[in-house]
Amino acid sequence: MSKRIGYYPRLRVSGGGSGVVSQAGGVLLVETARRTGLADALSAALAPWRKPRAVHDPGKILLDVALAVALGGDCLADVAMLRAEPAVFGPVASDPTVSRLVDALATAGPRVLAATRRARAEVREQVWRLAGNAAPDADGEVIVDIDGVLVLAHSEKEHAAKTWKKTFGHHPLFAFVDHGREGSGEPVAGLLRPGNAGSNTAADHIETACLALAQLPKKYRRGRRTLIRTDSGGGTHRFLNWLTARGRWLSYSVGMTITDAIHQAVLLIPASAWTPAIEPGGEVREGAWVAELAGDVLTGWPKGMRLIVRKERPHPGAQLRFTDADGMRLTCFATNTTHVPIAQLELPHRQRARAEDRIRAARDTGLRNLPLHQAAQNRVWLEIVQLALDLLAWMPMLALTGPARRWEPKRLRLRLFSAAAQLVTTGRRRYLRLARHWPWTDLITSAFERIRALPDPG
Repeated sequence: MSKRIGYYPRLRVSGGGSGVVSQAGGVLLVETARRTGLADALSAALAPWRKPRAVHDPGKILLDVALAVALGGDCLADVAMLRAEPAVFGPVASDPTVSRLVDALATAGPRVLAATRRARAEVREQVWRLAGNAAPDADGEVIVDIDGVLVLAHSEKEHAAKTWKKTFGHHPLFAFVDHGREGSGEPVAGLLRPGNAGSNTAADHIETACLALAQLPKKYRRGRRTLIRTDSGGGTHRFLNWLTARGRWLSYSVGMTITDAIHQAVLLIPASAWTPAIEPGGEVREGAWVAELAGDVLTGWPKGMRLIVRKERPHPGAQLRFTDADGMRLTCFATNTTHVPIAQLELPHRQRARAEDRIRAARDTGLRNLPLHQAAQNRVWLEIVQLALDLLAWMPMLALTGPARRWEPKRLRLRLFSAAAQLVTTGRRRYLRLARHWPWTDLITSAFERIRALPDPG
């Protein structure tokens, strides 16, 4: 009888190895931060908070924490993974130094947040310029999605409260720039709110939109080339009046609540007025139709608003609501885009669902929970999360092609960032030699060369 050897090789494990770098693929994010000028911009923005004779630069400390979050960390202490690899990430501050800096930035409050956001806005414009045809504004339009995120809390943190889903935590509002079908998206605003904050609070939507517009290049901060998309939480008189105010003139595609007046108007639409909905490729979407409402339902709303209603057969197992009719699921949205067929207006609004993908990526990148106790500290944490998401969006936009550009953070970490390498010094130069057998080694090296080919920000 032969001796069974098992399914996996038997190994002995010991410490003491040298010359091996873990998380070597993180060099892609490091080089992105360097070539885009993000590292220098953060250093300059946080210079007022650098103490005399301080060893570590506050901008680099904040960027190090963001890199750790981008690589999968979810608390300040996870910066230790960078500290273990000084050959890749340079000198990294100790845990007490990181904590003291976050406390100092939280105490400074709005001044720190404003400085950090200005730095991000400057770098964002540079990144879009470098990305060329891969930039989100390549077609001359920018789409900004605003949506709420429920972040659970498992302890009595400041401003944590019962949420509308009967959970306990916070309810921040986020805004993301949509990169379209060929890319992912990048955050442009994050507003921390208590857990019991309303979903349709107009003041919060306006503040989030202001933060988002300030992150865009100046030519997109007003005018019809910027489209603001929201769910029905943004369908309020005050928010739509703000979007269309004189001198702002933004485009919008905003979900609307099916009121009784809208429901009755839908029942009066003749069958001939319904137009088949379409798919991204232009083909007809089976079981879905759209129509435009007019008349009294538009009374009191901004001039030029169009109200589009969509009916669709519900998915198997889905239950109908009181606002549905004739066995069809009804949804409604408002827009001020003119001279475009309603089917071509409804498709982009339906694609607002990509914001859910952005929220999922944010949850996987430090937003699963808010790790700090005070609200001011967690506002700094939200900026760190946005920095991490910026890097995770900019690196693929500048360095990856094809399906890899759409990889979400989990897949980037598994296939690219987790790669191990050997650190070799030869000819007074240091090299990271990735494992030859790693399936994505060629992808990592080619992406690194594309980033290195970018012009020096200095």
